[in-house]
Amino acid sequence: MSISKGDKLPEATLAQMGGDGPEQVELSDKVKGRKVVIFAVPGAYTPTCHSAHVPSFIRTKDQFDAKGVDEIICISVNDPFVMGAWGEATGAADAGITMLGDPESAFTKAIGMEFTAPPAGLIARSKRYAMVVEDGVVTALNEEESPGACEVSAGEALLEAV
Repeated sequence: MSISKGDKLPEATLAQMGGDGPEQVELSDKVKGRKVVIFAVPGAYTPTCHSAHVPSFIRTKDQFDAKGVDEIICISVNDPFVMGAWGEATGAADAGITMLGDPESAFTKAIGMEFTAPPAGLIARSKRYAMVVEDGVVTALNEEESPGACEVSAGEALLEAV
C-alpha cells in the first residue's frame, strides 16, 4: 500500500555525498520538527527527471523558502556518487537542494512507491511524486500517473499545497 496524506514516514537510511565520500543520512533526522519537501524521480539523468522535475524545484526554491519550508530533498534509487554528480550537473546542489540516494530502494519500497520498467532498464525504481512533510507526517502528496509525466509533482504544482 502506498503512503498517503496523514501517514508518518517510516524510518529510512539514505545516502549522500559528503566532503569525505558517501555518508549515511537518517531521514527521521531531516524531518523531525521541520517542514520539508521531498520529491522523488525514477532515475538521475533520465530525460524528464533531468530536464523538467529537478529544474522545477530549482525555479521554485525561493518560493518554498518564503512559505517556511526548511529543506527540499530529491530522492532517487541511485547511489550517492551518481546523486552527487547529478546535483552538480543540474545546479540543484548550488540551489540548495539536498540530493539523496536510496541505493537499495528500501525507502521507496517501504512507502509503496516502487515500480519496474525493464524495457527502459529501470528496475525497482521510484514512481515520480512530491510531498510536503511536517514533523515526519505527510501533509500533501502529489503522485504522477505516469513516470514520464511531470505535472502534479512539479515544484510549481506542489507550491499550492504548502
